[in-house]
Amino acid sequence: MKITVRLQINGAEARFEVDSTERLVDTLREKAGLTGTKVGCGIGECGACSVLLDGKVVSACLVLTAQVDGAKVATVEGLGKAGELSDLQGAFVREGAIQCGYCTPGMLMAAEAILARYRRPTTEQIRKGISGNLCRCTGYAKIVSAIRKTAGRRAIQRSGR
Repeated sequence: MKITVRLQINGAEARFEVDSTERLVDTLREKAGLTGTKVGCGIGECGACSVLLDGKVVSACLVLTAQVDGAKVATVEGLGKAGELSDLQGAFVREGAIQCGYCTPGMLMAAEAILARYRRPTTEQIRKGISGNLCRCTGYAKIVSAIRKTAGRRAIQRSGR
């Protein structure tokens, strides 16, 4: 059975005809052409498919598109502007928080959720916030550092210094 679903993806309105069992990760990759969202385990354990759904981190492999009609979805493609990296993406590069890169899109989305929730997140808050995202390459220290440095830069920008 096909269902019409409207979503706001990275600020743009989109409309899709989806099967009632179609996963959000598949809609994003196959119908919206947003392949930054990765498919890892397919059972919500690895975080590679993490996106923000109405501002909250979700595993897009566990969400049926038909259930999120009218929702706002943010993917890694929505972080930077006009071919430029966002401040967070730049920090990941500078800190060496990217190696193979497979976990990076989901990790970036989890990090954005952390930064939206906490102005100056502690290491513990960051580690808890990224705990649903597995990385087999970096050991997490560089990822935590990139998130902390981005929080610091954003705090300085907010204060006008």
